[in-house]
Amino acid sequence: MNIEIGLKGRAETVVTPENTASAVGSGLVPVFATPAMVALMERAAASSLAPYLEEGQGSVGVHLDVSHQSATPVGLKVWAESEVTAVEGKQITFSVAAYDEAGLIGQGTHKRVCITVDRFLSRAEQKKPG
Repeated sequence: MNIEIGLKGRAETVVTPENTASAVGSGLVPVFATPAMVALMERAAASSLAPYLEEGQGSVGVHLDVSHQSATPVGLKVWAESEVTAVEGKQITFSVAAYDEAGLIGQGTHKRVCITVDRFLSRAEQKKPG
C-alpha cells in the first residue's frame, strides 16, 4: 500500500426523491439528505484508495467531522471531492468537500482505516451471541 498525501477522489450523483432528508428520515424536507452527502464523501475517499489496496483488502470509515452548509433541491447534480492529508500506518485522513451546481454545500475531515476484509468480517461476526 503506497498511499501518498495529495491523492484525490471524486464521486457524484443527482438528488432524487430517494436521497432526500424526508425519504431517509433525517429531516422533513425534500432536499439532499446529510447522510447522503456523508455517504458521497465517503465514496469519494474510498474509491481513491481502492486502486492502491491489495486483493482481499478494503477500507472502512472510522471518523467524520463534517458540516452541511447549504440545501440542494431534487434534480441538481451533487459531487464530493476528497484529498489525502495524512497517512499514519493503516489510517488515512482526508479533507472532504461536497458541491452542487451552485457551489459548496458541505466540508470537513474523514478518516479511513485499511483492513483485511476476511479478518474484519470474522471479528464482526464474533459479536453474535453463541
